[in-house]
Amino acid sequence: MNSALRTTQQKWLRRGPVFNAAQHAEWATTHAALPVAQNLGGGLTRVHFCSRDQRGRAQIGFLEFELDQPGAVSRISERPTIQLGPLGAFDDSGVTSSCLVEHDGRHFLFYTGWSLGVTVPFYYGIGLAVSSDRGLTFEKVSQAPILGRHHVDPFLCASPSVIIEDGVWRMWYVSGVGWRETTGDPQHLYHIRYAESDDGLTWRRDGRVCVDFANEDEYAFGRPCVIKDEDCYRMWYCYRGERYQLGYAESRDGLHWIRQDRQAGLDPAIAGWDGEMIAYPHVFDQQSTRWMLYNGNGYGRSGFGLAMQSSERVAAKPSMSQPTALAD
Repeated sequence: MNSALRTTQQKWLRRGPVFNAAQHAEWATTHAALPVAQNLGGGLTRVHFCSRDQRGRAQIGFLEFELDQPGAVSRISERPTIQLGPLGAFDDSGVTSSCLVEHDGRHFLFYTGWSLGVTVPFYYGIGLAVSSDRGLTFEKVSQAPILGRHHVDPFLCASPSVIIEDGVWRMWYVSGVGWRETTGDPQHLYHIRYAESDDGLTWRRDGRVCVDFANEDEYAFGRPCVIKDEDCYRMWYCYRGERYQLGYAESRDGLHWIRQDRQAGLDPAIAGWDGEMIAYPHVFDQQSTRWMLYNGNGYGRSGFGLAMQSSERVAAKPSMSQPTALAD
């Protein structure tokens, strides 16, 4: 099925940094991570993102900017739109943005909830909040996760990418496969799996793995982002051994994926805010152009920036039988 795919070499053109949350507000004192775009018309874009307070707890808010002026933010929410859950809830220690779905006049923001552990540093679960005013305010659908620890995913679930196709809600998400003992804190191991739903609330999952480790050095994948084009499904994500870098995969059916990381098209810069890593990509189409919001150094400490896909796409030699190895 996937052997007929003809991968093309992508090229992303940096448009510059958009936002760094240093001391913006009480809820946003450091980091601006996991950006998610919402098209407001023309070039105006609202970005839902998470930032940390003085205690290091992430909450979600938004900003707005014009695509042709990425460094000129015109509006920032004064308070978080998705706040921490109550004490003891799956999201009492942090909420981080994942993806936004528009359906029947409402906006569904899927997010990751954080709670702290004892034997391991943290636990993740997937939450959902819904907006009826075009993304200005959100209400959580439940104090419990819509996708949490389960016999299929016994360790953690996080960072979903969701699209609706022929009435079926399709989700690609991060699933923990275990923890590794180290000389310091235990090291998490997680890859990307798949689930389905009829309403976005109740999900079916059987443990299907979509993107797996290429070698023993890899141990984590960061937020996937899936788009369905006419010829195939495309997934962008970040993956790490020593550091996060941009990854890319393609599929005919959204279930069987082939990694093509060398065709991802954006490496860390020589220096600057994104010179150490590329993390948490979010790809979207607006004004007949494909764009990417992404984080650079420090998992969002240096903020997030914007890249534009070049119209020049060169055919690449596909290596369809094996995933690409971690680059040096």
